[in-house]
Formats: sequence, structure tokens, C-alpha cells
Amino acid sequence: MGFATHLGPWLLGTVKDTTGTTAGTVRNTGATIVAQTTNLTAAQVAGLTGTLGFIPAGAVITSVQFLTTTLFASATTLKVTIAGVDVAAASTITLAGTIAVAPAATFTPVQANVGATDAAVTFTATGASATGAVTVIIAYVVRNSDGSSAPTAYQN
Repeated sequence: MGFATHLGPWLLGTVKDTTGTTAGTVRNTGATIVAQTTNLTAAQVAGLTGTLGFIPAGAVITSVQFLTTTLFASATTLKVTIAGVDVAAASTITLAGTIAVAPAATFTPVQANVGATDAAVTFTATGASATGAVTVIIAYVVRNSDGSSAPTAYQN
């Protein structure tokens, strides 16, 4: 099994265009949720800062999670920033497992639309552990760069 690349919003549903006012005749397509994952080693976290990738322009962020597969040997914190805005305060990683990052209210405008250009995703960390590993997962809905998810008149 391989990977496929699809550019732009991927709309799924059974009715593409509204032709009436009852179920089955009203557009019911919606954009799919996708995710980017980045694995960070203890050495990368000990570097204190780094880039995790980029989120497409217009995207809406649905979740940010940290999956700690190997516990860090010393106290470690991790904070993710998207489009220059912190998702939340730094999370302290003390156990192996999943941390669901609860977005701060100040992140809401970026969460609703990352902006008209691709948004950089960066991290800052504390800790100089010789061991440990964490996977950062950012889930989002791909939309057009203006934040819309409906096809224009000239799209099929």
C-alpha cells in the first residue's frame, strides 16, 4: 500500500449540488479531516526548538496531540505554535501515553482558519533527556486558502 497526494479540499457526500429543499436534494458534502505526524527524538527535543511542518492555507485545526511512546528520562515540556500563535501553554510530559492539547482561547482565530498562506508549525521544549520519544499529531480540515470548503462554480 502506498501514499497518494491530493491537492485541495476533498469533499465527500452523496449530493454535490442543491437542487431542492428536502433531504437528498440539498448539498451534503463535507471536507475530510487529515493529519500530519512528526516523530521527535530526545535529541531533537533537547535542541529546544524546531519546525514540525506546514499546514495548508485556509485549514481549520481540529486537534493537537502528543503521543509519548518512550518516556523522557528527565522533566520535559513541549509547546506547539501554529502560524506564530501558541496552541496552548507548554505540556509537561511525565507519563508515556497520549496528551490531548486543549487549545487556549487566544488560539481560536488561528484554529478557525490558519490564514491565507501556509502556516508554519513549530515547537519549543525544555529538557535535556538522553532518552525519550514523542509523536506530535496535528489534525485539520483542508479548505481553500480563503477558508471556504465549497467548490466554486468552475470546479467539478
